Amino acid sequence: MSVFDQLVGQSRAVEILQAAVADSGTSALGGGAAMTQAWLFTGPPGSGRSNAARAFAAALVCSDDGCGHCPDCHTALIGSHADVHLVATKLLSIGVELARELVLEAAAAPSIGNWRVMVIEDADRLTEPANNALLKAIEEPTPHTVWLLCAASQDDVLPTLRSRTRHIGLVTPTTKEVAAYLVRTDGVDPAIAAFAARASQGHIGRARGLALDEDARINRTETLRIPLRAADLGSCLMAARDLIDAATERAEQRTKSEDARERTELARGLGVENPQRVPRWAAPQFKDLTEVQKKRAKRAVRDEVDRDLLDLVSFYRDVIVVQTGADVELVNAELSPDIDNVARLGEPESTLRSMEAILKARERIGASVAPLLAVEELMLALRAS
Repeated sequence: MSVFDQLVGQSRAVEILQAAVADSGTSALGGGAAMTQAWLFTGPPGSGRSNAARAFAAALVCSDDGCGHCPDCHTALIGSHADVHLVATKLLSIGVELARELVLEAAAAPSIGNWRVMVIEDADRLTEPANNALLKAIEEPTPHTVWLLCAASQDDVLPTLRSRTRHIGLVTPTTKEVAAYLVRTDGVDPAIAAFAARASQGHIGRARGLALDEDARINRTETLRIPLRAADLGSCLMAARDLIDAATERAEQRTKSEDARERTELARGLGVENPQRVPRWAAPQFKDLTEVQKKRAKRAVRDEVDRDLLDLVSFYRDVIVVQTGADVELVNAELSPDIDNVARLGEPESTLRSMEAILKARERIGASVAPLLAVEELMLALRAS
């Protein structure tokens, strides 16, 4: 067993990381040529870049190079190890204040082993001031510090930071690899595992969600049938509203328990008996927490909408496969009758315009356009294509 076993279809990356762990020496000062102190993990969504960074961190603090079963491995993977500092923001950006805190944290000596590992899962969300605050610490790290940054691509990280890291590029695992992983680790029925792997297009987290949650499968089917609803102006606007409402409900389910836990913990720390009845003297702290939670909720909704739009792209991808007679597997084979109906009503050129409209909507939402407005415009564009 190894902490790297969870990385699906990433044999080349695992080989490099294991060589670095083996070459890190018995002390931080003894690292060899395969080991460096600043790394950048990139890869498409669901490829496991954050998992790869956590696994590498665990292997560096483990006395047995990432055995996968010791307390060091376990606590490093879940983000509670004393020498592994994990930044997994749920906000829209990582500001300079947090970056300065990370620099101070990185300067401290390890508590247990030979390395202090700083993991930033969303390095693409670093603001420019935050990037500048980290630059010196990553360029000239203390002998015992390793920085692990994660982003979708190298271009998402500012050049000044990117140039000071060693790059590990992850790839999208095959559907067979994902399906086998679901059967092996979660005991999923092979047929459901095959569906989830195909529908997720290699996204491990999405595949697990679809395999283990029937509601997620139902929601995805409803999203994929939206193109059939865009018949007139009213139905377009209704479809947009339904998509946003469903995404908002899922986002609220994701954040509700965490919001309540944070509020309870803050009340306990301040000595407030009832977190629902805050005394005036504690109001500023609770107001700050509420603002953070609102920002997190906003990002959660955008993430859910983006996931739905990616599912829609896969539908039109299948439509163009049918229209061109390409000899490739359909992502949404279970919806073949619907895909055939849409394919007969248009040409490949109109299908491409629909896909471009979806990608444009994703870009607009990423640029802070109101999701409902962007999706309403998208539905009208799908009707016109």
